[in-house]
Amino acid sequence: MHDNAMSAPSMMEGISVLHEIRLDHVLRRVRASGARRVLDLGCGSGLLLHRLAVETQFDSVVGLETCPRALTKARQLLADHPQGPFPHLRLINGSYTEPQPALRDYDVAVMVETIEHVKPNLLSAVEQSVFGQMRPRVVYLTTPNREYNPLFGLHPGEFREADHKFEWDRARFGQWAHGVARRNGYRVVLGGIGDQDPELGPPTQTAYFSIVD
Repeated sequence: MHDNAMSAPSMMEGISVLHEIRLDHVLRRVRASGARRVLDLGCGSGLLLHRLAVETQFDSVVGLETCPRALTKARQLLADHPQGPFPHLRLINGSYTEPQPALRDYDVAVMVETIEHVKPNLLSAVEQSVFGQMRPRVVYLTTPNREYNPLFGLHPGEFREADHKFEWDRARFGQWAHGVARRNGYRVVLGGIGDQDPELGPPTQTAYFSIVD
């Protein structure tokens, strides 16, 4: 285990703090893109939607989530928002592994810590649905960097969440992202979020896909 590995309580706190940093970072990137219409694919319990909803830049915000329980939490979180209601925001129970023709040609789609919940045999369906059919102008995707896991006190092969189907190292993530971009007419820039370790990289890795006109 890495000398700087966290204890279990510190690990959970560190991951929670990282998630807040990640959401703020993603919001800044979406703002900077100039987007007016935004998709949150795999929106979960609505923490990013809670931030997006109050931004006057956005004319339309859609959250897509396959888990009904998470979607219920998202609806409640938004219903309790002191600046609501938000008529420009919609929640949809559905999956980005399946065709969503009504969600085609949005300015930006964000996928925050969601791809790792997808079974590997469905990644080609994700690619076809999101990049081939929805075709947002920008896709901004975040996922754990497996190499950083020892700093959270995790053992080899142990995931950050029990529901994760995989967690990629930087080389594997880069290979996948560049392949998706090449096959679907996007360019991609890889990056990271959080305190970077000189050997293990950042805790969160990112891919910023932009469509080639």
